[in-house]
Amino acid sequence: MSVETPTDLAAPLADRRSHRRIHHDDVFEDPYEWLRDKDNPEVIAYLEAENAYTEAQTGQLKALSDAIFDEIKTRTKETDLSVPTYTSHPGGPAYWYYVRTVAGSEYPIYCRVEAADPRTPPDPEGDIAGEEVLLDGNIEAGDDEFFAIGALSVSLNGRLLAYSTDHTGAERFLLKVKNLQTGELLPDEIPDTAYGVTWAQNSHLFYTRADDAWRPYVVLRHRLGTDAADDVTVLTEPDERFWLGVDSSRDDRWLLFGASSKLTSEYRMLSTEDPQGEPRIIAPRRQGIEYDVEPAGDRLLIVHNEGAEDFELAEAPLDATSHEEWTPVLRHQAGVRIGSVSAYASHAVVSLRRDGQTGLHLLPRDDHGNFMPGADIAFDEPLYTVDSPDGSEYVTSTIRVTYASMVTPDSVYDYDLTTGKLTLLKTTPVLDHPTFGAYDPTRYVQERGWAVATDGVRVPLSIVRRADVALDGTAPALLYGYGSYEVSIDPGFTMSRLSLLDRGIIFAVAHVRGGGELGRAWYEQGKTLSKMNTFTDFIACADYLIDHRYTARDRLAARGGSAGGLLMGAAANLAPDRFRAIHAAVPFVDALTTILDPTLPLTVTEWEEWGDPLHDPEVYAYMKSYTPYENVVPMAYPAILATTSLNDTRVLFVEPAKWVAALRYTAGQPADRPILLKTEMSAGHGGVSGRYKAWHEVAFEYAWITDQISG
Repeated sequence: MSVETPTDLAAPLADRRSHRRIHHDDVFEDPYEWLRDKDNPEVIAYLEAENAYTEAQTGQLKALSDAIFDEIKTRTKETDLSVPTYTSHPGGPAYWYYVRTVAGSEYPIYCRVEAADPRTPPDPEGDIAGEEVLLDGNIEAGDDEFFAIGALSVSLNGRLLAYSTDHTGAERFLLKVKNLQTGELLPDEIPDTAYGVTWAQNSHLFYTRADDAWRPYVVLRHRLGTDAADDVTVLTEPDERFWLGVDSSRDDRWLLFGASSKLTSEYRMLSTEDPQGEPRIIAPRRQGIEYDVEPAGDRLLIVHNEGAEDFELAEAPLDATSHEEWTPVLRHQAGVRIGSVSAYASHAVVSLRRDGQTGLHLLPRDDHGNFMPGADIAFDEPLYTVDSPDGSEYVTSTIRVTYASMVTPDSVYDYDLTTGKLTLLKTTPVLDHPTFGAYDPTRYVQERGWAVATDGVRVPLSIVRRADVALDGTAPALLYGYGSYEVSIDPGFTMSRLSLLDRGIIFAVAHVRGGGELGRAWYEQGKTLSKMNTFTDFIACADYLIDHRYTARDRLAARGGSAGGLLMGAAANLAPDRFRAIHAAVPFVDALTTILDPTLPLTVTEWEEWGDPLHDPEVYAYMKSYTPYENVVPMAYPAILATTSLNDTRVLFVEPAKWVAALRYTAGQPADRPILLKTEMSAGHGGVSGRYKAWHEVAFEYAWITDQISG
């Protein structure tokens, strides 16, 4: 391999090596496919040369990057305590569970303290007598460059902790069990597990394992004190479109085993009193029918889409074995997307979205457990995001509610199920900064915009800016987008964004089709053979910001990651003149090559999202028309920063590496429009681990964006 090193600031140029991909009589010359092999020293040398070049090209940004990092750090209460959660343990004491962060430490510390009174949590500002550390992420991480927790679950009696860790970023976890009474690790160690673990009878653990395509395909059962090699296979899923998962009900009476593809789902249940029994199917899978199950005491609650595009809520007997036993509780209402339900003894909490806004709908239960008409919890701001995280107690008089907006930091409330009163427990503090002063939400404005897509569809934007920023076309702006998997990018709060807003940069989210903001139809119109809508919607949102004088073309940047990185690459090809700069994080930019290979992650399980180009010539041709790597042409591109991770198992590093190589060779690189690749050599899909490292990373990215659009 020949790589021009950046000693004189020359951009690295990867070798072009002959490789042909032939499908459906189409021949594609792929000269950079050799970069796929991360075990090849030449590949590592190329990535390191790109890193050195990026460092040389961005060296002048160090002061700005350091300033943004300092702003994030200064505004953050580094030593802090989460809102404690009350949990009872049959046969043992009840506890308050919470998470600590300590100044100077990268990772959280998971703690608990015995609860004398469920109404009196520990004082977060004082010393907590009797505090017990369950797991200190900093100790577990040691000196490793990367660390992540995949599972953290306390046994029903409160005496054991099952947890799993990943030290490479490959999302393959080692599962361990700790005796919380002695602090000692049990000899039980289970390697190569996927996310999550579930207890039964304080003696059995249920977990999943993933195949080479990172598909959790098997559920296993481990009995404490036995060799992990003897663990019993509970379920195996042969259909490569489906993932398996296992969880327990809130009342701890049931184990739930889910099998889900992008379009179809199936659930089984098993009593926790019989962990070695055979799980029973609740309703056999039917192609295109999705459902979730929530045990609710004497019945099951089912959220499903049979004859209900935006889903409806039904109930069924505990021993149900067919969808024919489902009875409506909340009937389908077009445009009101029901997402999930959480069941408690006295209520059910339905999470939904209406008119692009998240909401909570409460259904009270009568003395017989039957559901009565309910009502939404109301909030005042024009844009916000609200949720109710699952509580651990089935019998409770209050539920937790989390709330945020683009100007309101993350807030936690207790909602009284009897009186309807919301009690604020904590708002994430934003500390004073010596330059920008105290945080004052009235200094900022959040608003909803509506762009018009090429087919006349109105596309919402969430926009936030400092109130004194003039809308005369001179302000710099950053437009964020995702638009896949029915994922909604809701208008929330981030501390780091203040560093953009306080520099006069307008921030906007484009709620493009392919996401779930406006219901299931919004998603359907941005997938498979309608995927182009995602990209043209994003360009329409850029035009909205320009036409309404929020910004101008030479002062607008775009940002997106993973499937949002595909959006960035497509937008760069389709409308390079709309953007001054683009940041594509772990970008899915060689989508067709990936989706053609069923041995890779993001392939067979993804065919229901993107289509199957391996067997369908129409899908092949359609994907080839938009996949970014294959559509690079000689033209003036925006400045591009592509960031990736060597150990990413979801979007392999080779995708942005090939894309950047093609851009640099085909399109060239003007001095004021650099094309950069930055690879984390010890990280996975989520990037670097540890909060300070993450702050440094976002500070670097924001410094690059700010420099490009604020000239």
